[in-house]
Amino acid sequence: MTKPNESDLIRIILVDDIVETRETIKKMLAFEADFKVIGSAGNGREGVELAIKEKPDIVMMDINMPDMDGLEAASHITKSVPTTGVIMMSVQDDADYMQRAMLAGARFFLPKPVNMDQLYNTIRTVYDQYKPIRDRMKQLEDQVGTFEAIVQEEKATSGDRAGHVIAVYSPQGGSGSTMIATSLASGLMKDGAKTLLIDCDLQYGDVATTLAIKPQTTVFELTENENDLDYEYFDSVLATHDSGIKVLAAPPRPNFGAELRDIRPESIANVIQQVAGYYDFIILDLSKSIDAVTASLLEIASKIVLITLPTLQSIKNTKLVLDLFDQTGFDAEKTVLVINRAVESPSKNQKGLIIAPNRIQNFLKRPVEGIIPIVDEMLILKAFYDGVPVIASSRDMSKSPMKQLTQLSDHLYATLMGIEELDIDDDQPQEKRSSWLPFGR
Repeated sequence: MTKPNESDLIRIILVDDIVETRETIKKMLAFEADFKVIGSAGNGREGVELAIKEKPDIVMMDINMPDMDGLEAASHITKSVPTTGVIMMSVQDDADYMQRAMLAGARFFLPKPVNMDQLYNTIRTVYDQYKPIRDRMKQLEDQVGTFEAIVQEEKATSGDRAGHVIAVYSPQGGSGSTMIATSLASGLMKDGAKTLLIDCDLQYGDVATTLAIKPQTTVFELTENENDLDYEYFDSVLATHDSGIKVLAAPPRPNFGAELRDIRPESIANVIQQVAGYYDFIILDLSKSIDAVTASLLEIASKIVLITLPTLQSIKNTKLVLDLFDQTGFDAEKTVLVINRAVESPSKNQKGLIIAPNRIQNFLKRPVEGIIPIVDEMLILKAFYDGVPVIASSRDMSKSPMKQLTQLSDHLYATLMGIEELDIDDDQPQEKRSSWLPFGR
């Protein structure tokens, strides 16, 4: 068997506080001719320093370590060395750890003790997934010479719009995230702002159906050549709603979405970062699962509109997500908590089934920044039937939920664009205002 060239070897760093574990994995990897362990570290901080110095292809890291755990270390490594893929290992094989690992930047999760065949396959899969990133970085370095010059060149050639990314997410199915995402895309189109709405529910996205558009090109096709993306072509093939919203639809079939999720999970985030400067707002309608795609999009978002319903199940799931964000190191101000189908004062028959906004806020220990009241579902269905965002389905903006959706979009616009918010209810006597109007009013 021909020995691989040095440039063809997969360069690996091992990070684990147990010396015996590192040595065992190193011996297992030595059986494969295309693997080369170039270093090891005993804790997360040393692992980060070694990864920045050596720039390996793969870092294999334990979650539970002293000084700096694997989750924090993975976050530092993926930001500092974007060409390095992180594979997390842990004796605790559960969904919570996997979600936390993906949000931290890891792209695969292996349970301990590690199975040899699974280990080999995972390393090669992650290495192949990062090939487009490595090629792109090499190409840019050859053209410009230094990373700092690359950044300056891309800034000079990118658009000059704000590029704020707003991720609309709910861990609960049927929470109305598509209704809110489409409404935000419409409501943020003010003062000449240019908005792009991307359906990131890769298997069952329904933004196109909701807006009654038939796109010829979807996110699946546009991410196939993510590293050679021309903005003018990108913008020209987007679907355009009658309202002027630019829309990038989800793949037409679930298997296309699964392929995108499994083979190139970072591609949507990469595309967004390339085109962000040409739009003021990019609204992402996310799926409810925190997989590798969703994790990468939450990471790049300027704001995360986190939607909960006033039910025990939804509030429980929202609390788990907020805890996950905290553990991953997300700034609390990044999250905008919104209650959909809210009831300010539940009746006796509703108590126990529907929870009032003040109780939700107290339990989650986060300010509620948007309250969208429960309304006749026929109003929502009619908007979908007409193919228009709910926020634009009536000319009377004093009615619910158009009023509250407008308040939410105005709040996000003001916060992200750095302008003073208007007091929408300024003509209403203070003593008659609801204590549960959103945004602290």
